[in-house]
Amino acid sequence: MNQSIIVWFRQDLRLSDNPALYEASKQADKKIIPLYILDDENAGPWKIGGASRVWLHHSLKALNESLNGKLIIKKGDAKKVLADLIKNESIDAVYWNRCYEPWRIKRDEDIKQNLGVECKSFNGSLLWEPWTIKNQQGGPYKVFTPFYRKGCMNAPAPREPISKPNPINLQEDIQSDGVDSLELLPKINWHRNMANHWTIGEKGAQGKLGAFLAHGLNDYKEGRNFPAKNNVSQLSPYLHFGEISPHQVWYAADIQGKEQRLEKDLGHFHSELGWREFSNSLLYHFPTLPTEPFQEKFADFPWTEDDASLEKWRKGETGYPIVDAAMRELWETGYMHNRCRMVVGSFLVKNMLLHWHEGEKWFWDTLIDADLANNSASWQWIAGCGADAAPYFRIFNPVLQSKRFDPDGDYIRKWVPELKDVPNKHIHEPWEHDIKGYPKPILDHGESRDRALAAYEKIKG
Repeated sequence: MNQSIIVWFRQDLRLSDNPALYEASKQADKKIIPLYILDDENAGPWKIGGASRVWLHHSLKALNESLNGKLIIKKGDAKKVLADLIKNESIDAVYWNRCYEPWRIKRDEDIKQNLGVECKSFNGSLLWEPWTIKNQQGGPYKVFTPFYRKGCMNAPAPREPISKPNPINLQEDIQSDGVDSLELLPKINWHRNMANHWTIGEKGAQGKLGAFLAHGLNDYKEGRNFPAKNNVSQLSPYLHFGEISPHQVWYAADIQGKEQRLEKDLGHFHSELGWREFSNSLLYHFPTLPTEPFQEKFADFPWTEDDASLEKWRKGETGYPIVDAAMRELWETGYMHNRCRMVVGSFLVKNMLLHWHEGEKWFWDTLIDADLANNSASWQWIAGCGADAAPYFRIFNPVLQSKRFDPDGDYIRKWVPELKDVPNKHIHEPWEHDIKGYPKPILDHGESRDRALAAYEKIKG
């Protein structure tokens, strides 16, 4: 009897440029069992958040459809699920693409050592894996610019994308529990509007990439800072779930950028992909990144607690239009423009003086692109306590940010309908005028800035 290979899908929910699937398919005499396991048991506190679960539900449906309904879906401890399948089926190997979260690394090493069949892993998710980029001392980089310019740009170029296997010799007699068994969708239907903003799955990822290259890459370097413009790729959720690979994005942008002679825009877009690599490198080398400040002095920072104000921040009711627009965009779509992520983050940790963990937890639950490496590194960056962090004394002024990056208020009006009829000259500071139906500011920026700087004086040494 011919034996089979399990291809264990994880954060690589695609058929093209999938090294594990490609290598398994090269063994023509063996059937492939495509498997997805929702492993909340090993994830612990970092099990997938609410918005990401909605995305995952639709992504698995799309992947299953592309596999002609043959995707095997299970739930539970991955070690036990794999062991049970091997016990009941003729399986002699398990192939997967590597993940880099600490809990996954620990679990995967355990599986490789104890499963009892051949286990082979591949790189399907990063342009440069964390252990391949080292500084002159042989250690990890802690600052982005040398990491990217000296490390990545002097390393071997990322591999080129590989094609979708054709055909894929699927085994057809194993019972799947089905996507609905995972119970990923919430019982309250808040998720429907969010899903309607996206085309989820591998086809949607390719469509989003194509639209960005056609309409967003030109002027990317400057336009990406303006939330009302279409110069951001919005590929982050597709990259996180692996519906598209960074290799596909890197090389597609490379071709388009060079053809259109957009070298500066292309270079900047490639460097933004580099930030994703940097965050994963930090998490790999410093696995306490999600919980402990990278700069130890911040362990004694005098954070405050204010549940009422925190709830207003979450709901987009702070009285600062750019902050409220961003938080409402997040709730409606599961996504937030990167410029706005910095503004709302600075507002929370510096103006409100609330712990960056509060923002980290909220984003983890509400972002469709919630990624442990990116989320942790980004919140530490804005809080001033991370690697290569913005200095703590750099405090974003939400009014000036609003005037500079949303000068006509187009972004604000889209997400804060109470202000849709307010003229441009008043929309950034509506508290200066009698705008009914919109809250007064929950704090004074100048006073809160002074308070934040005074708090920093206590730990800066």
